[in-house]
Amino acid sequence: MRKTDKKIENALRQSLTEACETALEKYEGFQWLTHFVNYSDFSASLSIVCVYDTNAHLAKTDKEGMRTLIKEKLASIGIKMKDCRQQVRFDTEEDCDNDNDGRWNERFR
Repeated sequence: MRKTDKKIENALRQSLTEACETALEKYEGFQWLTHFVNYSDFSASLSIVCVYDTNAHLAKTDKEGMRTLIKEKLASIGIKMKDCRQQVRFDTEEDCDNDNDGRWNERFR
């Protein structure tokens, strides 16, 4: 990772942490989020996964509100998402437990 990539990663991580903290207070059942990115194609490869505890909570959540929260946090550090509907995905701990025995590293492949 280049030095500039590390700076972007740190700013990205900080803004997503802020989004996560807000979401924990605002969205029932929200647990955590993570991101994936290939720095050689940053804008097209950025992917964010928002994880809820159960499918029931995910079904009731305001997905567009969550996407807007993330988009605004990233915009505040100069990161524009190409297609927020494609780049921000949702998952549940319940599905990971059922499908992958709780192994997120397998689920994210």
